[in-house]
Amino acid sequence: MSQNFHTIAIIGMGYVGLPLALAFADKGISVYGLDIDQEKIEKLRKAESYINYIPDEAITKAGDNLKPTRGFEVITRCDVVIICVPTPLDHHGIPDLSYVRDTAMNIGPHLRGKTLVVLESTTYPGTTRNILRSILLETKPTEADILVAYSPERVDPGNPMPLQTIPKVVGGETPEATGEAADLYSLIFDTIVPVSSCEVAEATKLFENIFRNVNIALVNELKIIFAKMGMDFWEVIDAAETKPYGFMRFNPGPGLGGHCIPVDPFYLSWAVREFGTTAKMIELAGRINSAMPDYVIQRVVEALNSWGRAVNGSRILLLGIAYKPGVNDLRESPSMKIWGKLVLMGALIDFYDPAVPVIPKTRDYPQLAGTQSVVGGVEKRYDVALVLSIDSLTPEVRTLLNLSDAIIDTKNIVPHSSTVWGA
Repeated sequence: MSQNFHTIAIIGMGYVGLPLALAFADKGISVYGLDIDQEKIEKLRKAESYINYIPDEAITKAGDNLKPTRGFEVITRCDVVIICVPTPLDHHGIPDLSYVRDTAMNIGPHLRGKTLVVLESTTYPGTTRNILRSILLETKPTEADILVAYSPERVDPGNPMPLQTIPKVVGGETPEATGEAADLYSLIFDTIVPVSSCEVAEATKLFENIFRNVNIALVNELKIIFAKMGMDFWEVIDAAETKPYGFMRFNPGPGLGGHCIPVDPFYLSWAVREFGTTAKMIELAGRINSAMPDYVIQRVVEALNSWGRAVNGSRILLLGIAYKPGVNDLRESPSMKIWGKLVLMGALIDFYDPAVPVIPKTRDYPQLAGTQSVVGGVEKRYDVALVLSIDSLTPEVRTLLNLSDAIIDTKNIVPHSSTVWGA
């Protein structure tokens, strides 16, 4: 079968699925790009990118090798199906696998011959074997044969590192499935890392992001502690980084955002309950990181109080609204959480983010949809400018900072002065 990777279906044309589809298409492989979002499909058909760091030219280059569609019936023509759908947490912090389940239900009836099905969506160990595979076996035609594997996505939105240079972990339900998945991904990735099972591959992804989550929580806590002790945390971490061994730098910030670090660790902390244990470190790190937006707001209150002003009625400018600089992704963005809480306190909010000119529709903040970023030449003055996910002092940022009476800097990019407060 390994020589028959002629037609692939990739389900989910977001930050994970679209770059993967373009990489396979670039190798001359026919790729069906499936997504339930009709707007995405229409844009792809017109070679228009909706991800700010993927240029239109990359979609144009794919040409006829990329076939956008909403119809699952194309699965009958495919040798491989790769699933890249969301796996969020619900409002109670419980893993929501409904997208994976629904996708499996839609795939199963259309499977023909021998097909490799790979899940890339982040999840807890056991999902690929016990949920995805089980649904496919229940829904597929009797004559169809499937191989099931898991390969965690390692996309870092906005990072210029070429996709093919990132080592690709693969683990199948059987050695044959692992081998087929390894052969598939070797077409576009320089390094393949086979592991013994899909469970090991699932756990690898969680471990990577739990490691980052816990260390970010540590520096966030130390930042607050050292500030109370009268020290500049950034000076401490700069000095610590000079140690040539045994130290890895993690920077503090206003909270965690994106589709991985704030979400993935809780997949494991939820799943381990079945085994009669708890993930104490993961849950503690989650509480620390989740509290950071409130800490930033407290610094805003303190800055305004020093000027004899209240939050209610104050004009506050948020610099950076996406979860990280240079991307247009608002998922789990601490900036959005800070915005929502400040509005409830009566603040008047503007924002500036060159990657997000207009706030799109979001599940958690539908009332903010359509709000536009301020642009150069704005004449307003602000009581506070809050540096969130901006990491450089561009001319536009300097202009906006000069319009503010006080600055709360969570990124340590503004030279210290009497009007600059660290957070």
